[in-house]
Amino acid sequence: MQKRYLDCSASEIAKLSKKTLLESIKASEGRLLVSETIGTIQPVLMTVTNAELAASQGADILLLNVFDVNQPILQGLPEGTAPEEVIRTLKHLTGRAIGVNLEPVPAGFNNPTQDAQWKISEGRLATIKNALKLKEMGADIIVLTGNPGNGVTNEEINQSLKELKAVVGEDIVLITGKMHAAGVLNASAEQLITEDDIRAFIASGADIILLPAPGTVPGISLEFVQKMVGYCHSQGVMTMTAIGTSQEGADLQTIRQIALMCKMAGTDLHHIGDSGYNGIALPENILNYGIVIRGVRHTYSRISRSINR
Repeated sequence: MQKRYLDCSASEIAKLSKKTLLESIKASEGRLLVSETIGTIQPVLMTVTNAELAASQGADILLLNVFDVNQPILQGLPEGTAPEEVIRTLKHLTGRAIGVNLEPVPAGFNNPTQDAQWKISEGRLATIKNALKLKEMGADIIVLTGNPGNGVTNEEINQSLKELKAVVGEDIVLITGKMHAAGVLNASAEQLITEDDIRAFIASGADIILLPAPGTVPGISLEFVQKMVGYCHSQGVMTMTAIGTSQEGADLQTIRQIALMCKMAGTDLHHIGDSGYNGIALPENILNYGIVIRGVRHTYSRISRSINR
C-alpha cells in the first residue's frame, strides 16, 4: 500500500510518480490542503516566495497561478535560478508537490473590462506546447480552470483536457473544473458544474474534479457539493473543493466554517486561493484551515518538515 501523502517526507514526495501521488492523496482521506499562490508579484516576505510562506503554514500541495511557462517568474527564489529550474527549485525548497494552473480561454476571447492581472498570455494557455513545457520543468499537477473574466467554459476545459491527456496524461495529474463563473455568467450557481460536465471530464481523462467550496459561489450549498462529490466518487475519481472567490481573505470563523463544510461534503483535496493578500491567502487562514481538516498534530508536523528543509 502506498504511504499516505500526509506522512511522506520531502524526499518521498520528490520520488512520487503520478500513480503513487494519486494513491497517496487518496490514502490521506480528505486531510490535504492545496494553497494557490501568485509568484509574479512582490512576495509578502519580500525575499521568500509566497509558496514557501504557504508551506510554512502547513500547505501540503502548492499551486502556481498566473504562471507563464514562457516567462517563468517566481519572485523570492534564490538569485540566479534558471527559468527552466523554477519549479524544481521550489520543490527542493518546500518539499511539496507542485501544480500549475493552465487556462482554456476561447480563441479570440476579449474582455475590455478585465483586470490587467488576470489578462491571459500565451504561456498560460491550456495548450499541448505549454503542458509539455511544464512536464519538462517538473510539475506534478496541471489544473485546467479559469481566472476571473477569462471566459473559460466547461466545453473549452473538456476539449483542452482531451488534448493534454494524450501528451502528458501518463505523467501529470490532471484536475479540471471551475472555482467560479470566470466571466461566464449564464453558467453560475448549480449550472457551474453538472453531472453531465463531470461525466465528460472523466471520459476525457480527468483524475480529479474541481468543485467550488460550499458557501463560496452564490447558490453553491453543502448539499449540492456533497451530491457532486458523491457522484465523482461513484465514478472512481477524486475531488478538490476550492475557495476561489477571495474569501481566503475572510475572518477565521468563515474559513473554519467553509473547511468543515468541505470536510462534510467528503472532498479529497481542499484548495484555498491566492487573494487574501495579493498573491496568497491570509497565512493565518492557511494555518487554521489545515487545523480544521486534520488537527494540530498533523498540521504542525507539515510545518516542522517545511522549516527543517
